[in-house]
Amino acid sequence: MSAIRVSGAGTTLAPAGAARGRSTLSEAARMFRRSGSAMFGLALVVVLGAAAVLAPLLAPHDPDVIDTARRLARPLTPGHLLGTDEFGRDLLSRLLHGARTSLVVGLAATALAAAAGSVCGLLAGFVGRWVDQLVMRSIDTLMAFPYFLLAIAIIATLGPGLVNGMVAVAIVNIPFYGRIVRATVLAVKQTEYVEAARALGVSELRLSLTHVLRNCLAPLIVAVTLNVGGMITALAGLSFLGLGVQPPTSDWGSMLSSSRQYMNVAPHVAALPGLAIFLAVLGFNLLGDGLRDALDPRLR
Repeated sequence: MSAIRVSGAGTTLAPAGAARGRSTLSEAARMFRRSGSAMFGLALVVVLGAAAVLAPLLAPHDPDVIDTARRLARPLTPGHLLGTDEFGRDLLSRLLHGARTSLVVGLAATALAAAAGSVCGLLAGFVGRWVDQLVMRSIDTLMAFPYFLLAIAIIATLGPGLVNGMVAVAIVNIPFYGRIVRATVLAVKQTEYVEAARALGVSELRLSLTHVLRNCLAPLIVAVTLNVGGMITALAGLSFLGLGVQPPTSDWGSMLSSSRQYMNVAPHVAALPGLAIFLAVLGFNLLGDGLRDALDPRLR
């Protein structure tokens, strides 16, 4: 069935499916724009992302320069808008560079977990049989361990560090994406258009990638945006324990760890990185909620 499109050159026929696809996307975009919380979350994410990208230009000082004569300076101190830490390093500069570290590592860990989990879920749901049993029992084994303790155990094996912390957090989040993709694949592969494509001789590999996996993107995008905040919190927790980002690299979790003993005399040193983590998690959670509502066809 086709839809009629009128243009200056005349009248043409356009596939009705393409028109419906554009209509669905425009309706989803309209619902997202109507959500005040979703737009606020998007604004927070954009501002934090811009701060991370432009950190070398926005930072007034080198984040690693020590000035013990001005240690624990209060906010609004001349030359240090947000004050300094226990070594006299400018807090605004360290927060900006810490945003780059925290956001990039959080996004990278999320992408790694989503890619690995999607492959596992696609294999389990599409191939089925013993592959499904093997993948799902492996996922159940990972889920049997407490989330944070499993990440600490992986880092204890690999050693502390930025990359190892990212890998550890990604591994413990693979079950989250694997179960989502598997459930979606089980529903999609039973649809009529998948059966029709298989009857037309489409290869199983092409069928799984172009017909099945593509229809898993909407719940996967929502899951990614909702999970980024948790990744940032987990990586900050590992850095707080000394297992993630190592000094002197700026990171919100390590900033919280080094400032905890000065909370009575200089509470702003701990409050500022804590506030940064709160805003980042809030922004991604609100963005994920907005995308979930916009992409859920039942709400339309």
